[in-house]
Amino acid sequence: MAQEIIMSSVRLCCRYVGMLGVMLALLGCTFEAAVQQLPTAEQTEFQDSRKVRTSTQVRAYLAMTTATERAASLNDLGLAQRFQALDVLDREALLTGQPRWGMSAEALRFLWGDPYYMEGRRSSDEHWYYPGSSFSLGARGNDVRRVGSRAVVDLVDGRVRSWRDVMPMTNE
Repeated sequence: MAQEIIMSSVRLCCRYVGMLGVMLALLGCTFEAAVQQLPTAEQTEFQDSRKVRTSTQVRAYLAMTTATERAASLNDLGLAQRFQALDVLDREALLTGQPRWGMSAEALRFLWGDPYYMEGRRSSDEHWYYPGSSFSLGARGNDVRRVGSRAVVDLVDGRVRSWRDVMPMTNE
């Protein structure tokens, strides 16, 4: 009797987990489909500024039906102006997905998003910590759910001095 109840509970749990997996897959497809619906120029602009937006801002942007609405949204957030204010070399580095020596902190935010943890002083030495490897961050940006390696960026006077991938020795 107890075994039957346990087996029934396990089957029910598996069914819910399966349904959750399907829903997450569909949401991911919906997001990608929404991005693909944008004109090519807007797709590039969206990808350039996606990592400095909140998830709410991203969803609102993709829900807009006209290019005029989307352009006004970018203007209201000041993202286009922030991107254009970046150094030419920083904007070029954004295309590679990798930081460069001397890159500004603002460009690093466009590249990888906000770090999940920072230490040090902005006026001197700073250390920004990102979950994941420096290779995956360029494609996806900061995702705090990632486990494993960490990318650490050292900044001096608001400029990238170095970055490295580390494997934490403990569960931080």
